[in-house]
Amino acid sequence: MKLFLVTAFLLTLTNAFAAAPMVHFVKPHDKEVVPPTFQVEFAVDGMTVAKAGELKAGTGHHHLIIDGTPVAKGQVVPKDETHKHFGDASTTASVSLKPGKHTLTMQFADGAHKSLGEEYSTTINVEVK
Repeated sequence: MKLFLVTAFLLTLTNAFAAAPMVHFVKPHDKEVVPPTFQVEFAVDGMTVAKAGELKAGTGHHHLIIDGTPVAKGQVVPKDETHKHFGDASTTASVSLKPGKHTLTMQFADGAHKSLGEEYSTTINVEVK
């Protein structure tokens, strides 16, 4: 009986983590030294990347926040020099930054650019040389 309960608990725990959508940077990696112009590649697990304007459950698109913080859940991601939109459903971008240390935050949002919250974001640090 104990073995059954332990197995059931582990399966429940595994399914909970497997079902949770995750966003991450394919490149660059955290604490990587990059040139002034470099490629960024985004990925999301458990969701489908779709163009802005499409309001379907389980879909959204990426935003890159440079030297900023995640956008609160339900808030529209601003469109300015700090917040880059990829409403065309792209998963790669060329980024140019001045030398120094920077944070890059990937924020996933729905088709109306409304943030899916901090749990759908990730932040890395890079140094531009």
